[in-house]
Amino acid sequence: MEDTRYILVLNGPNLNLLGRRKPEVYGRETLADINEWLDNESSCRLVHEQRNSEGELIDLIHENGFAADCIGIVLNAGAYTHYSYALADAIEAVEVPVVEVHISNIFAREGFRSKSVIAPVCIGSISGFGRESYRLAIKALTDYAPKD
Repeated sequence: MEDTRYILVLNGPNLNLLGRRKPEVYGRETLADINEWLDNESSCRLVHEQRNSEGELIDLIHENGFAADCIGIVLNAGAYTHYSYALADAIEAVEVPVVEVHISNIFAREGFRSKSVIAPVCIGSISGFGRESYRLAIKALTDYAPKD
């Protein structure tokens, strides 16, 4: 029987501009490049989504956060990380684990970026390792997820 389980890799605002926006901070790879690399590196099925709208991110968390075949969510919430209590509430409400990721080290940047309002409701946070942050989060979820 085919394993239908998956991990949602969810990217927030402005991450569609990777490779073009602040390449000195975020690198030159596009989001499509990172997604393709992750698909090749991962042993489980990944579903990739990117939204600039806070409400659409919340809808995706709700839709996948109660799905029986969703292992968990890898979330790069972008700037919403620092002030979206609505995202924090959505993460707290769902049944699947969520790992917060960031390409850059948010603690080594502007002061407002060092505060995450979603971290307390995530099972963990990984930042500063570029695209590797995503792979580490996927590994954490596959190791953390209950085995059938």
